[in-house]
Amino acid sequence: MTELEQYIHSYFGVSKEEVSRISDCFHLETLEKGDYFLRTEKICNKLSFHKSGLIRVYALEDGKEITQWISSKGYFLTDLSGLIFNKPTRYNIQALSDCEIYTITKQDYQNIANVIPRWHELEKLFIARCFIFLEERIFALLSMTAEERYQLLFNQQPELFNQVPLQYLASMLGITPETLSRIRKKIGKT
Repeated sequence: MTELEQYIHSYFGVSKEEVSRISDCFHLETLEKGDYFLRTEKICNKLSFHKSGLIRVYALEDGKEITQWISSKGYFLTDLSGLIFNKPTRYNIQALSDCEIYTITKQDYQNIANVIPRWHELEKLFIARCFIFLEERIFALLSMTAEERYQLLFNQQPELFNQVPLQYLASMLGITPETLSRIRKKIGKT
């Protein structure tokens, strides 16, 4: 079973035969550092599984870049408002390093239901997991101290702290770069 197949199997709980059918719809793409997966005001027409590298999801507000997420290996990548509702995105999604992603087009994604009869049930679970992930991030931003948010991110994705500019991490954590520097100094991680 490939890495993509293992992830689909564990994420959706489908049989090995169904995994094979679904994974056949994905194709491997590369993004070079600086390439865009998606630009603001465009409609996202694909869903990707992140195989390698780092990708930043960010928005521009009043001329300021706000990092919403930094994706690394093992995460799905898309803009659900475009994929599901055909709406333009507010986000830019850009490679921070050379990346490999497995991608399925919106049309192929929609056609999975013809191949896997219970796909609509599985899709609901996928979207519910996305929603829960966002709920957890919102709760962390609202209830945790800056130091607790830093520690949570460090525990979940330690590789980011040696590969991503600190201003992106600070933005993602909802703090200033200066606060991030103070936290790192206090904790002893430089």
